[in-house]
Amino acid sequence: MADNHFEWLDYFIFGFLLLLSAAIGFYFAFVAKKKQNTRLEYLLGSKTMGVFPISMSLIASYISGISLIGIPSEIYVYGTQYWVIIISEYLVSGTIAYAYLPVFYKLQITSSYEYLRLRFDERVHILGSILFIIKMLLYLPIVVYVPALAFSQVTGINLHLTTAIACVICIFYTTVGGLKAVVWTDTIQMGAMVTGSLAVIIIGIKEVGISNVIERNKVTDRFEFDNFSLDPTERHTVWGLIIGNYFYWLANCTVNQSVVQRYLAMPNRKKGNLSVLNFAIGITFFVSMCCITGLVVFAYYDGCDPLSLQKIRKADQILPYFVMEVGSVVPGLPGLFVSGVFSAALSSMSTGLNSMTGVIFEDLIRPFVGSFSEKKASFLMKIIVLIVGIFCVAMVFIVDKLGTLIQAGKSLAGITTGPLLGMFTLGMFFPWANAKGALFGGLSGLIVTSLLSIFSQAAIAHDRIQYPQKPLSTSRCPPPTLSDIDYFFSRKEIPYNSNYMKETPWILKISYLWYSLIGTVTVLLFGMFASCLSGFTDPKLVNKDLITPILHRFLPEPKGKDKIPLQQEEEILRDT
Repeated sequence: MADNHFEWLDYFIFGFLLLLSAAIGFYFAFVAKKKQNTRLEYLLGSKTMGVFPISMSLIASYISGISLIGIPSEIYVYGTQYWVIIISEYLVSGTIAYAYLPVFYKLQITSSYEYLRLRFDERVHILGSILFIIKMLLYLPIVVYVPALAFSQVTGINLHLTTAIACVICIFYTTVGGLKAVVWTDTIQMGAMVTGSLAVIIIGIKEVGISNVIERNKVTDRFEFDNFSLDPTERHTVWGLIIGNYFYWLANCTVNQSVVQRYLAMPNRKKGNLSVLNFAIGITFFVSMCCITGLVVFAYYDGCDPLSLQKIRKADQILPYFVMEVGSVVPGLPGLFVSGVFSAALSSMSTGLNSMTGVIFEDLIRPFVGSFSEKKASFLMKIIVLIVGIFCVAMVFIVDKLGTLIQAGKSLAGITTGPLLGMFTLGMFFPWANAKGALFGGLSGLIVTSLLSIFSQAAIAHDRIQYPQKPLSTSRCPPPTLSDIDYFFSRKEIPYNSNYMKETPWILKISYLWYSLIGTVTVLLFGMFASCLSGFTDPKLVNKDLITPILHRFLPEPKGKDKIPLQQEEEILRDT
């Protein structure tokens, strides 16, 4: 790997994509700028976005650099059971289109967390907003850091130089261009992801042969789709990947500001539903493409595993290693693939910056400071993007020094999804729930999932929880060099031992796929219990616009004053 570094063409392709992203932001900020409601333009693209760019932006936001690198390594080490995850995506899409999205379209709110104020009160609203902000502040540096770390170790690209340049360009086009710039750069960046990944698959199959790809993965039992075990402590089962992941992605794709903001940028609900369907189809394609990549990479290294030889430190580096070793025969391919991975990181970061800006401004500043002129509001939102972006760049340096922060950040990002989904579901599906119940339920869910995640991650870090892997071999490696012998004797490997699992409390062994469901159920149970103790809300006093349309036929007729449309009530209150 010492000789496999970027050539000038690779640097050119990588730099061209970054400059193109910056040019799009410049275009929407200065060339295509219109005189209109600048806040609506910045956050929702004036609600004139088309189905295609919004669909591409949603897909690009889902596929981070972690996904492009992590899914192939998952298949390489653990087999294809993870592939079943695509089934839950279609279930989530149907739920979004018919249960949650109609509520947001009816209210026409800029921040999805404003719903919590309309349904409950300001305290619940602030809790939801803070949970989202914390999640994104810890997630975004990881999104940028992980692919940068992997590629810096196998290509020689300086980690901090790469992340700094990429983040600065991302901050620029997000700051000046708003949602339109973010959406269109997402679209172009997704093209780079697809092109680079497909090129790697084609070259890998050409090197190995499709029959060998199938045979070598079959012999090592990597084709696995039928683990129907009901044991929740097993890492991946059909039920965990469908049911557990359903709740995880329902939270990420339904009540997450990053996604809701794109739905509301569509001119009507029909186009919004179409973008949801395209989103599910696109995710199926991307996940399948990443899984196939993992199968191809394993077939290539079957019998001479770089991880066992310590040519790489961890499995997440297997795909970059493969690209630099095999893909270098095609001029510019490593640069194209690196561009695809960093495009995914830029897409996730720009989406997070833009959505966090909406939440911070609409939920934490505007209600307490008062009204702003549109010019001042637009300027303030750009300042927020700049500050948050600089914070994320600084966090990348901290993440590099404190490796445990990655694990802590992922854990915290995961444990917030269940409580958030539970709070929204409590409001939309349980008209009897009140504000005290939502607040108590949200805090209870956060505490339960936090303790579960923190202690289980600590057990994994101390090797008290291990998961069996698929076989990896070095039986067909070339005769070892002196360097290979040094690697072999310096290895520190802890073999899988089922006794470690027996010594760990059962509850800590529960698969991470179930955390969101646990958090959601905890919020609903404790929320309804607290609502019962403090007095249920009369459903007649709850405006139907705040309840999912699935339940409208079962709701009693509202009292006189509540027949006023909710949007009109809000306008009257704000004018007053």
